[in-house]
Amino acid sequence: MVAAVDDSCLAGQRNRARRDSHGAGARGKIPAHEGTPLMSISEQTLANAIRALSMDAVQGANSGHPGMPMGMADVATVLFRDYLKFDAAAPHWADRDRFVLSAGHGSMLIYALLHLTGYARPTIEDIRNFRQLHSPCAGHPENFELPGVECTTGPLGQGLAMAVGMAMAERHLNAVFGDALVDHKTWVVAGDGCLMEGINHEAIGLAGHLKLGRLNVLWDDNRITIDGDVSMSSSEDIKARYAATGWHVAECDGHDFADIRRALTQAAADPRPSLVACRTIIGKGAPNKQGGHNVHGSPLGAEEIAAARAELGWDHAPFEIPADVKGEWEAAGKRGASARAEWEARLSTSAQKSEFERRMAGQLPAGDEGMNAYIDGLLANPQKVATRKASEMALEAITPLIPEMVGGSADLTGSNNTKTKATTPFGPSDYSGRYVYYGIREFGMAAAMNGMALHGGIIPYGGTFLVFSDYCRNAIRMSALQRQRVVYVLTHDSIGLGEDGPTHQPIEHIMSMRMIPNLEVFRPCDVVETAECWALALKNESTPSVLALTRQNLPQLRTSGGMLSAKGGYRLRAATAAARKVVIVATGSEVEIAVKTAEALEAQGIGADVISMPSWSRFLAQPEEYRNDILPHDVLRVSIEAGTTFGWEMITGIAGLRFGIDTFGASAPIEALYDHFGLTAEKIAPQIVAALDN
Repeated sequence: MVAAVDDSCLAGQRNRARRDSHGAGARGKIPAHEGTPLMSISEQTLANAIRALSMDAVQGANSGHPGMPMGMADVATVLFRDYLKFDAAAPHWADRDRFVLSAGHGSMLIYALLHLTGYARPTIEDIRNFRQLHSPCAGHPENFELPGVECTTGPLGQGLAMAVGMAMAERHLNAVFGDALVDHKTWVVAGDGCLMEGINHEAIGLAGHLKLGRLNVLWDDNRITIDGDVSMSSSEDIKARYAATGWHVAECDGHDFADIRRALTQAAADPRPSLVACRTIIGKGAPNKQGGHNVHGSPLGAEEIAAARAELGWDHAPFEIPADVKGEWEAAGKRGASARAEWEARLSTSAQKSEFERRMAGQLPAGDEGMNAYIDGLLANPQKVATRKASEMALEAITPLIPEMVGGSADLTGSNNTKTKATTPFGPSDYSGRYVYYGIREFGMAAAMNGMALHGGIIPYGGTFLVFSDYCRNAIRMSALQRQRVVYVLTHDSIGLGEDGPTHQPIEHIMSMRMIPNLEVFRPCDVVETAECWALALKNESTPSVLALTRQNLPQLRTSGGMLSAKGGYRLRAATAAARKVVIVATGSEVEIAVKTAEALEAQGIGADVISMPSWSRFLAQPEEYRNDILPHDVLRVSIEAGTTFGWEMITGIAGLRFGIDTFGASAPIEALYDHFGLTAEKIAPQIVAALDN
């Protein structure tokens, strides 16, 4: 660790920024720190281009965060010109360094850098339309809007946690394909908020334990939050916390180009993950607002922008970048072209070329023969097992066939049943392993899986109890927002877990998962549906999936194949005793109850269909004709699910019956709980008969 940066020096910088850098009475430029000898434009001028675009874009939108990009402009200039391995002409180059702007509120930093270094977009017009409808320059960076934005950030801490997953993916693929094809770093810009969030503790603990030495975090140590000085809310020694988790820690003056370069060189060389504390001034260059919290999340205002232009010596019109400045930046964007060309030459002659390209493209191995054979075996030899066990059985069949699947669990491996014979442990002694022991880090696990999926070449899946999805809900939401194929194995999905009681029994969780856009929630009823749901989840290239699975054993209800779960809902049992009067819709463990209820009704001469609906979203996406056939309007519709009844009106209609649980659970054996909450055929059938009589 180097000596701490003297805060008095930074205080002096604040004062000098208000005076002429040459000692004259008129305002002048911030003192420049000269860069490489061949550079025709000073590094200070290049950094000031970032500052100008940032303050102009935020002012134009009358919304945004100018302080962080202005404060970190000098650090970003050194990083992108001298350290980051990338080629602006090939933003999807597989062996590029990954750059993550974890402090996503400062989005103009990445937009300015992408534009200046020569990416096709954002154009200057895109930047003019910052934060406007349909502009790729959204308020927070979105991975699906612009190449070069590696992940969607904004929820503080998650960008850094996703970067941990990217670094894990790099090490795994390096172990599989070698240095010739995979050999890159992950760089992160994070703010004070990212380091305060609870997920930061989970993420850095995991990274330190896994010795992810290719991960470098540049901390924008400006000591300002929205409310004011960091000292108002925090007094912890962040550098000591990182060191305690096995990180290398360095410091630098974030406005001294030579010192920045020294610290980044240290970080790049150290075998441990690195934190570089970059002591900066928020809003650097805005003479009357820099260093204070008011510059964090508000436009500078026309008067302050004019003063900043004078302070920076930037006498160009808004959104105008001089040709020589743009040319110097574009040269930085081309710096990695030769490295990319050499890499492409190595790839072209590699015996692993086809497999590498297949994985990075996200394409599954050809053919479904393995899964089809597995399901055929189940149909020939029915199994009564918990769906968590059924998931393990499916994974045993799948993971040898799909080597890019990397599993894990948040310290519940034996309960989630997520480990298979093909998935050996991933860690510093063997990065080729395909199973991650995440520890009790649900949120960190989910964010790391997002990072692995975003990196490419890996299909991550991980397990915890369904009730603990609350710990990682925002990361699950981010999986959906970022359109990533991540599979969440969420077991112990109802009161069926029994004696552990209401703290562990999900009630609202399944329905709340269904509410997240672009998240497919599967709740299979038996071993066959579980296998089908796994197959469907793996084919969801741009949609994450939840598999909600039981602790208790369930009978195999499916006696035929045909991938019926692909419809989302289907007729498992058709009415036989008489004309159909009732359609009972159920999911998961309650499909068995629905079958028994239908049998009781049929014994009374009441025709009843049973519909298994493992995926609501998939069923609702079917053609209207199919949905009307499965759920006709001239019958009584009934739902059974051991969770909240809220939302089931969409399936049953207002006039239908909905059986579920709208209170917390209780601690008792499974059979007693189902009876107590009225979820038995003996208690449901009479209520259906009464409704029909009325």
